[in-house]
Amino acid sequence: MSRRAAAAGSQSSLREANRALVVETVKRYGGLTQVELATATGLSQATVSTIVRELLAAGVVDTAVTTRSGRRAQMVTLARRVGLAAGVHVGHRHLRVVLGDFTHEVIAEQTLPLPAEHRVDTSLDRVALLVVDLLERVGATLDDVVGLGVGVPVPVDSSTGLLSVTGLMPGWDDVHVGQVLSKRLGLPVYVDNDANLGAIAESTLGASRQHSDSVYVRVSHGVGAGIVIGGHLHRGAGGAAGTIGHVPVQFPGDPCRCGNAGCLDTVAGAPAIFERLRASHGTLALRDVVQRTRDGDERCTQVVAEAGVAIGRVVAGLGATIDPQVVVVGGELADTGEVLLGPLREAARRTVVLDRFVPLEVVPAALGSRAEVVGALALALRSTDVPLHVGTDSETEVGSGTDDDVGPVTAELA
Repeated sequence: MSRRAAAAGSQSSLREANRALVVETVKRYGGLTQVELATATGLSQATVSTIVRELLAAGVVDTAVTTRSGRRAQMVTLARRVGLAAGVHVGHRHLRVVLGDFTHEVIAEQTLPLPAEHRVDTSLDRVALLVVDLLERVGATLDDVVGLGVGVPVPVDSSTGLLSVTGLMPGWDDVHVGQVLSKRLGLPVYVDNDANLGAIAESTLGASRQHSDSVYVRVSHGVGAGIVIGGHLHRGAGGAAGTIGHVPVQFPGDPCRCGNAGCLDTVAGAPAIFERLRASHGTLALRDVVQRTRDGDERCTQVVAEAGVAIGRVVAGLGATIDPQVVVVGGELADTGEVLLGPLREAARRTVVLDRFVPLEVVPAALGSRAEVVGALALALRSTDVPLHVGTDSETEVGSGTDDDVGPVTAELA
């Protein structure tokens, strides 16, 4: 091979690598200005501008004029015609399904209540039916869907797709959720713990977007955490990292569904809260506790605040171990606002050794109750290869972008 041919081949490979880098970065964050793209990828602004023009001509991206700090800028997003994705959150007592595009914009959504200890076959049937129903609603078909992300409220082993801790969802332990849904819908399916998905969503689009080290705490029927270190989601060897709901906090304590006793879930999880309110309020649902707390109910406020203290003490342990820049709190119970967040923040700061330069910050989730299902959508989108049908001889350069799962974009907005 001649030197000229080799050089041409090398240049072609460089251009292809840079186009892929730009597409992956846009896909990860849903949409970025060209200045932000240059910072996130390490490419020059001229190179990014050239690549964006090529991708726009090929129908891979769309552009739109936006405003950043009072200045006009060009926002780059993946073209909707590239495809749709579906996100699913299977909670303890609800099922939420969304459709979205490569901007991470939710274009259709449906939520259904679930009975206690819902059967796996019935629940997955409902997921499949809801996905098809939402597609019909927006005039699309399964052929338009590039993938499906699913969040479940238990740890998941990423190497097998199976629940890695048994007994937490009776009847689900030996079911390969991804394989079952993939067979029913004919789609690639990706499954993860819901707190991990909340961490992905908040780190990509929400309250911890500007931070490389963060913890997402989900407070609902159970308590769980998603951990992001150096821009990467940390799942642990078997997917059980962040299962703080099963950290012992009472000795002796009430039995927990995990088989141990005195776990955080037995103190701060929704069933424990219901039990403490039963004598004064009778049978309640979680939404009732949230609403009454927001309305100023004295007993509900007391019980929710005490749950916040218990969670805060465990979060302090995470803070001492990981030293995150921010702790983001989400889940249904977080809708009580500072009633939960204030005592949680105070307990965490009082218990952990505070860094005088970067004190532990505790903030509410920016995406609210949607964080987990948006994270499921993001998981499906970032697991999908986008075809690059581009042919050009323009010269570009290799950047220093990374393959982080999540991470901050700190570009100067322009």
